[in-house]
Amino acid sequence: MGLYVEAHIRGDLDELWARTQDPAQHQRWDVRFTEIDYLPDVEGEPHRFRYATRVLPFLTVSGTGVSAGEKTRPDGTRTSALRFSSPHPLSLIAEGSGYWRYVPDGDGVRFLTGYDYRPRWGAFGCFADRLVLRPLMGWATAWSFDRLRLWVERGVAPERALANWCTELAVRGLVLTVACIGLGLGSSLRLLGSLAATTAYLCPLLLALAICLALFKAPLACTPAARRCLRTPPTRVRAPRLLGALERLS
Repeated sequence: MGLYVEAHIRGDLDELWARTQDPAQHQRWDVRFTEIDYLPDVEGEPHRFRYATRVLPFLTVSGTGVSAGEKTRPDGTRTSALRFSSPHPLSLIAEGSGYWRYVPDGDGVRFLTGYDYRPRWGAFGCFADRLVLRPLMGWATAWSFDRLRLWVERGVAPERALANWCTELAVRGLVLTVACIGLGLGSSLRLLGSLAATTAYLCPLLLALAICLALFKAPLACTPAARRCLRTPPTRVRAPRLLGALERLS
């Protein structure tokens, strides 16, 4: 699969299953989707769903897909798979497929995904996907997984987690702005008279330290961060057979 993300979530497997399989809960933590709804079921067929993503304030792209899950497996793991497509002409993603795996591991669950998609718009679409969309989708998936982890482990609601992230981002941006302005005012230090020499030495160091902290300090514990997730599989992975069966049905 083209993209891989894994998070270790210390929580109950049934709770994690519910918060990822119920569309109403799924759309709360997954930043990739604005809306997810199941369509009326047809007996003997996989679940069909509709999704929508607000790309810009004035632009929402939508699509449909099918999904299936295995809640009971001999090894204690669980799996779900899906296929999706969007006929919207402004959606760079034409169609794709992927899976989720739930692997009990000690005091928690290894929650991992692998998925890939086909871009549209020909050569330009492939270039835009490689340069912009694919890195953005990898980041968004990892960020969303950590947002889910905070919900399960700490009880931080997805809406609260988003507010924490926005607040921390604003604070970091403010510190960077103030520090950069301060570095640009070095010539004004001579107005401090006898303290100018000492200030001229300490001030740039303190401002540089502030810039480093704003750029590189780890996010707060209740702020979601993509960096906490694994983005490369530890071993060679294979897509579950459920995904192959879903592709044949499609």
